[in-house]
Amino acid sequence: MKKRKRRKLPKEQTFHHNVYVILLDNAAAKHPSILRLNPNRDPLKPCVYVGMTGIPVEHRFENHKNGYKSAWVVKKYGKRLMPELYQHLNPMPFEAAAQMEKELAEDLRVEGYTVTGGT
Repeated sequence: MKKRKRRKLPKEQTFHHNVYVILLDNAAAKHPSILRLNPNRDPLKPCVYVGMTGIPVEHRFENHKNGYKSAWVVKKYGKRLMPELYQHLNPMPFEAAAQMEKELAEDLRVEGYTVTGGT
């Protein structure tokens, strides 16, 4: 009788891409390029940056603040992460994160946030 090979099970996929939202100082909302992107903003809601990453979001925030692969607006105006706006969405595959970054930015804009990033 022929010995059967053990059937290989597909490895459980682990996703490590995340979307994130960073609270920006309100001074960021005064930049013309940011104002143009947010014509219907609610001045009572905060200014935020939306991004995606394959590393832990805390490390990505540190990288922004330290100027490593940083968005200028986060380096200059970034205050803190806002996990209450994104934590429930993570983690996900790269393609889903790239799409979710755009959707989250647009959803926050519709809610009146002043949003930058999310491209």
